[in-house]
Amino acid sequence: MQDSTTSHAAQQQEEGRLKRTMKTRHLIMLSLGGVIGTGLFFNTGYIISTTGALGTLLAYLIGALVVWLVMQCLGELSVAMPETGAFHVYSARYLGPATGYTVAWLYWLTWTVALGSSFTAAGFCMQYWFPQVPVWVWCLVFCVLIFGLNVVSTRFFAEGEFWFSIIKVITIVAFIVLGAAAIFGFLPMKDGSPAPLLHNITGNGWFPHGGLPILMTMVAVNFAFSGTELIGIAAGETENPQKVIPVAIRTTIARLIIFFIGTVFVLAALIPADQAGVVKSPFVLVFEKVGIPGAADIFNFVILTAILSAANSGLYASGRMLWSLSRERTLPACFSRLTHRGVPLTALSVSMLGGVLALFSSVVAPDTVYVALSAISGFAVVAVWLSICAAHYVFRRQHIAAGRALNELHYRAPWFPVTPILGFVLCLLACVGLAFDPEQRIALWCGLPFVALCYGVYYLTQYLAKRNQPEVEHVSD
Repeated sequence: MQDSTTSHAAQQQEEGRLKRTMKTRHLIMLSLGGVIGTGLFFNTGYIISTTGALGTLLAYLIGALVVWLVMQCLGELSVAMPETGAFHVYSARYLGPATGYTVAWLYWLTWTVALGSSFTAAGFCMQYWFPQVPVWVWCLVFCVLIFGLNVVSTRFFAEGEFWFSIIKVITIVAFIVLGAAAIFGFLPMKDGSPAPLLHNITGNGWFPHGGLPILMTMVAVNFAFSGTELIGIAAGETENPQKVIPVAIRTTIARLIIFFIGTVFVLAALIPADQAGVVKSPFVLVFEKVGIPGAADIFNFVILTAILSAANSGLYASGRMLWSLSRERTLPACFSRLTHRGVPLTALSVSMLGGVLALFSSVVAPDTVYVALSAISGFAVVAVWLSICAAHYVFRRQHIAAGRALNELHYRAPWFPVTPILGFVLCLLACVGLAFDPEQRIALWCGLPFVALCYGVYYLTQYLAKRNQPEVEHVSD
């Protein structure tokens, strides 16, 4: 009888918690899938045209350093406290509940807006093969597909993301190998011209536009790297997080540096800087230059899978943020209800609705609502990274102040306090760089008021909640 009671109590305790069904390979590919997307495939050409070839390589190297610093901080936090919702929970705990609330909404908005733009871009990809079919039809098809992958079960979602990401990783590796062969003359150029070697990288000087464009494009570079933090989001649904998360962080960062720096090097060496900003996809231009048959079809398919993979990760992340906010009692309890398969259906549905609204806003009001939301999403990623570094700094200080030994931490960020402080400063500089770029400045004009609005809403809701609480009568003896 006692065993039955204990079992029932354990079952009640587990009720409302997400299931730990993700393995190491799922976590690694989830992070890679969130990162290798439109930022790498579309924005790199803009960065090359703005900063020059060497400037782009330097910007991505700085971006890789920022990612490494942020992930070290997140690694220590998520191994010590594996929670779904991760960094917003840490922000609430170590920086204040209002900050945690704001971070959660910033991150939710980042991925929800990305859903709308991803579905639209996927529709355009399909129009390449089926020009007669309207874009909205494909948007609807992909909405159903991505929603289905997420609502069946977390394991089903993770498997879908694993195979989406595999396609992208194989393509990136093939691109680097074939591109390097073309750079050094092992693969002939289509027009019969000699191998470019490093001429396009060194031909226009070290920094043809000066050093300021590097600072101006740092948010774009950081946005291209965004998605690595999904490891922290998924920590609460990972088997054996103390063992899996450190492995996932180390392998993800190593692969990202190889993939991103290798890809940027190939693009910068094969595409002159004056052509990079004109081309929609620098990857397609590279394959046209080396004359590989069917390059347009191949890369259209790869870009389609990249977009769907990012949308898949985005719906997962935004849904878990709403679930986590509900668990923290800053949203109604319905958002934390789970299906029998352990999926937060209400949170996912509302996030998908947000993505559909963002999709409509991109059609109805592209110069107003959608541009503003997209600017906020870029700003929000860096703001979230700022919160991760700050939360880790406070966590470690409190851990030491409490007299606890460092060996109690199963994963420790090296070189404390340099790691969180340097990560915070570099993220802050990226935000400052937005002010110098007229095309990106709207991110500050929209992002900062949005942050202020989140703080205001939090304090207002807390004030109203306290007013509505019944007063407790004190009876004297």
